[in-house]
Amino acid sequence: MGFRLPVIRKALFAANQASSKAVDAQKGHLAVYVGEKMKRFVIPVSYLNQPSFQDLLSKAEEEFGYDHPMGGLTIPCSKDVFLSITSCLN
Repeated sequence: MGFRLPVIRKALFAANQASSKAVDAQKGHLAVYVGEKMKRFVIPVSYLNQPSFQDLLSKAEEEFGYDHPMGGLTIPCSKDVFLSITSCLN
């Protein structure tokens, strides 16, 4: 899978618009919601460049399009899978 700049741009745009509605994340970070209970995580924007995280973004695009009603990106995976992927990115 190659680098999908339009997906990231739209995701960042949606996250920036939603951040005014939700508790703001620190500069250089964004909120994502994961799992059945929509647990909120604040992650570094640099994760968006990582191939494993781009796979999650593609799945989010397939399932939700660009409509993320929680005020941040909604990632369609379990909390454990998300933590496993992000722990490898640190």
